[in-house]
Amino acid sequence: MTHHTAPHASPDTLSADDQSARFLNSPLAEDIAQVLITEQEIKARIAELGAQISADYQGKDPVLVGVLRGVFVFMADLVRHITIPISVDFIGITRYGPSTRTHGVVRLVKDLEIVIENRHVLFVEDVIDTGLSLRYILSGLETRQPASLRICALFNKPRIRLFDLDIAYTGFVLPDKFVVGYGLDYEERYRNLPFVGELNDSAITQQRLPPNAQS
Repeated sequence: MTHHTAPHASPDTLSADDQSARFLNSPLAEDIAQVLITEQEIKARIAELGAQISADYQGKDPVLVGVLRGVFVFMADLVRHITIPISVDFIGITRYGPSTRTHGVVRLVKDLEIVIENRHVLFVEDVIDTGLSLRYILSGLETRQPASLRICALFNKPRIRLFDLDIAYTGFVLPDKFVVGYGLDYEERYRNLPFVGELNDSAITQQRLPPNAQS
């Protein structure tokens, strides 16, 4: 599957007709070192992903599954570009241990409501980096015997992956930087930015995450 590498740009490079420009004078923008992917680039890529998924799953009535909360922005936009019948469901997880993002234990706090046995399941992720949490989730879904189980990730950070993952659909490949926006957060902030940007070091508290870790 074709994917796109995120370009590098400063917030000043956003054009006046880009809706993201409305955020440039907001307090949130002060914490952004550079814009990596603009709102228009995200919209265009999601339209391409939706068209490809529609073609690949024609006649299969797939179930799209995501993890709350980060994926809700991507999921909402993606499904509106899918032109075949689908179902959508979510799970909720909590992470605890030495690092709440990359180490420790993952525990399921909200289960699926849809029975996925013998259904074609597309697992939708906002960002994949180490893949530790995703491996846990996929192993649980596989025990429910879906007809197929594939992955769609809008943002991919393969350089810090701890093991191989077969990602069927990828939106953008991100550099090894901590990024926020378009559903991606730091301490529950910045999800509402319509673009993806690199977070300033000064915006990261002393209880910061391990370098580059985001999933």
